[in-house]
Amino acid sequence: MKKLGLLWGMLFAGSLVFAANLEYYKVYRPQEGMSADEIMRIAYYNKYSFFARDYMQIGEVLYVDRSGFTRKRIWKRMRMIKGGQEGISYKDIVAFTYPTALKGLAVLTWTYEDAKREQDVWLWLPSLKKVRKISASQNDDAFLGSDMTVEEVSTRRFEDESYKLVGEENFKGYKFEATGETKLAGKPCFIIECYPQRPHWYYAKRKVWIDKDTGGGIFEEYYDKNGKLFKTLFREWVWTKAGDKKYPAQMSLECKDLRTGHRTDILMKDTKYDQGVSEYNFTVKALMRSRW
Repeated sequence: MKKLGLLWGMLFAGSLVFAANLEYYKVYRPQEGMSADEIMRIAYYNKYSFFARDYMQIGEVLYVDRSGFTRKRIWKRMRMIKGGQEGISYKDIVAFTYPTALKGLAVLTWTYEDAKREQDVWLWLPSLKKVRKISASQNDDAFLGSDMTVEEVSTRRFEDESYKLVGEENFKGYKFEATGETKLAGKPCFIIECYPQRPHWYYAKRKVWIDKDTGGGIFEEYYDKNGKLFKTLFREWVWTKAGDKKYPAQMSLECKDLRTGHRTDILMKDTKYDQGVSEYNFTVKALMRSRW
């Protein structure tokens, strides 16, 4: 019996070590008994689609103010997973394609394997025909005028926070304002508190509900240094087919600024994986020559 217990302990410990060292191009799901760090590694792995070779998506973005006035934008996103080649984890680009006045406005991100190395982030301003390099200190800026920050959309990494598992529960569901639907009610979740490593950051804590099925972060609450909730972020995660594979994918997002009453809705219109995206699309020169 003692030998059996020892064997089980070795196997279980091995699974936890494996979860902390995820390999590219595989699908992972959180398991009972994992630590907060291990669960969040999977959540970040899924957020940046490390299970795929590449990723393409078109999204409709709605900026809605307190009165209900709505502005519509359309964006296109591409990501290439480098998997550590040349020291790079992934390259990512997000660009507006509508309206005409904003067409071509884009953000290009290179993220490196070395967590101590800052990401390279470039903002292309087609109206000025200029590229502006974004520093880490600007990661709390609004992302292309939305209620989400640059960090929340494209630059936050696992190493940017520390984590604490505070519980498990079935998600109560979220009323998605853009459609009136209540989404993901009853989803079993891990609840994790995340604390930024940067001093004096724009939030003091965020509380995240991680879906046990897809491993995606489906709901986030942001708190200031006084413990006041000031923003929420919902992400709808579903399983989607990619050839003979199944991947977890984000289908809709809604971010609410509770101080201003403003919100940003994102509705995904077309999501594709493993399309053989060319690395040419992820250079500064290509950014400047883009015809979105």
